[in-house]
Amino acid sequence: MHAYRSHTCADLTAADAGHEVRLSGWVHRVRDHGGVLFVDLRDHYGVTQVICDADSAAFAALEAVRAEYVIRIDGLVKRRGAGLENPKIPTGEVEVYARDVTVLGAAEDLPLPVFGEQEYPEETRLTYRFLDLRRDGLHAKMMLRSNVVRSIRGRMWDAGFTEFQTPIITASSPEGARDFLVPSRLHPGKFYALPQAPQQFKQLIMVAGFDRYFQIAPCFRDEDPRADRSPTDFYQLDIEMSFVEQADVFAAIQPVIQGVFEEFGGGRRVDADWPLISYADSALWYGTDKPDLRNPIRMQVVSEHFAGSGFAIFAKLLEEAGTQIRAIPAPGGGSRKFCDRMNAFAQGQGLPGMGYIFWREDGGVTEAAGPLAKNIGPERTEAIRQQLGLGVGDAAFFLGGRPDRFEAVAGRARTEIGRELGLIDENQFKFAWIVDFPMYEKDDEGRIDFSHNPFSMPQGGIEALAGDPLAVLGYQYDLACNGYELVSGAIRNHQPEIMFRAFEIAGYGRDEVEKRFGGMVKAFRYGAPPHGGCAAGIDRMVMLLADTANIREVIMFPMNQRAEDLLMGAPSEPANEQLRELGLRVLPRE
Repeated sequence: MHAYRSHTCADLTAADAGHEVRLSGWVHRVRDHGGVLFVDLRDHYGVTQVICDADSAAFAALEAVRAEYVIRIDGLVKRRGAGLENPKIPTGEVEVYARDVTVLGAAEDLPLPVFGEQEYPEETRLTYRFLDLRRDGLHAKMMLRSNVVRSIRGRMWDAGFTEFQTPIITASSPEGARDFLVPSRLHPGKFYALPQAPQQFKQLIMVAGFDRYFQIAPCFRDEDPRADRSPTDFYQLDIEMSFVEQADVFAAIQPVIQGVFEEFGGGRRVDADWPLISYADSALWYGTDKPDLRNPIRMQVVSEHFAGSGFAIFAKLLEEAGTQIRAIPAPGGGSRKFCDRMNAFAQGQGLPGMGYIFWREDGGVTEAAGPLAKNIGPERTEAIRQQLGLGVGDAAFFLGGRPDRFEAVAGRARTEIGRELGLIDENQFKFAWIVDFPMYEKDDEGRIDFSHNPFSMPQGGIEALAGDPLAVLGYQYDLACNGYELVSGAIRNHQPEIMFRAFEIAGYGRDEVEKRFGGMVKAFRYGAPPHGGCAAGIDRMVMLLADTANIREVIMFPMNQRAEDLLMGAPSEPANEQLRELGLRVLPRE
């Protein structure tokens, strides 16, 4: 017999009754029923019930084990008594009568329990991640992730893509986040960078003549953490294609993403209609460039109904250039109590509040109510109701000012209203391509910078770069799913002169572009094909499939929100010898 097991803890069935077997695994739970011990023995595959009574030679040894001991059991498979079967597990028809027990690995008192799914502080869970990963829920999420990656890889090969690996140590590149720098021992004073994405390399693969590339790629970004983003590293499905337009990329990636969500979505509906929504429309309608289309609420501009009205705050506001009033329809929200609650929500988001109107029936007549209704009068409120398609029992909320100052709050209010009114269908995945992103934006100091991927082709080519930079749109696109950005990509800028001009507008001189992107510039001078691609976040995709809002729940060994690895003790202070070898000195923080 094998040294450790003849079967896994998920193998045994009634057909094995009467056979001698050997199992190895962790003690999941021990139950002492007065001279009879029941032990649930767990391994990666499942659980088998082990039974031992005082007549067995193994009783004393089994009585001494505790939760999470690793043991080996030799015993006889028996059918469970009638009515004692456990239909919830594959081995529920049988149990193993223990004849011999060997402790393979003892366990100290546990800092967190493995049996059950009790809530424990995240710091404890991350410090003892190896124990946390033994718990059923997290173990299942890791298996889901592995199976998703396997499925993606198979679908990409089936679609005619070829997998290549790109370097992990490379040069620094402006990708929109901070680089992790790696000092060079052989070249003192110089640094490599961990790649924020394989962006330049995958473009070079296209220039090298390979047509359809993909990779499950690790990416490294020194970012501020949040619940749906890792602060250090993540994995993405990286894709690039030659001789394609935007629609070709969409057609290639949709069957892969849709197929994965159909395969692992747990029966939730996967919408096959992926609309194209411009960035400007998405911001207007949803207050975000990653809308949750499960929520049917769509915001609208209603400035004309408040211009010159009796509501002085909005009327005066609209006299300023660049301002507008937007309405958030709230079907079914027509009560003062609900309206006051949403107004308080807006105040909690840092706004003075949200004006509102709700409609009720009085003597068979639909009438508008609320402070705004009294100020602007029945003719204007009726025009608003007609525009928004609302009726008795409905409400509308209003925000005004410069859109860039209230848009994000309006988007959160739309989400909160949809959630409170039960308008969001949780049992589905809805996708949308967000297109026509602006190439440039102004930073906090008023300088022009790239708003998205700097290697994108501007719509209209080099001629488009002669005018107002803030009016230039790029062939850039994101895929939104249920309120998260899932995919980001672009048709690339493959012509050196357009590339130089695009970077010049963002403040990068020709010499700096040659220095920082010399490999790409050089390659583009020797026959570069039109090409484009995208990248899909593996971690975020699995997060959605696992129905969790915390990305650390689907990463095997994640950092905490302070970018610390509590298990391995990173980041750590280097030894003096290491610093001397690299020619580095750590200055004390002021």
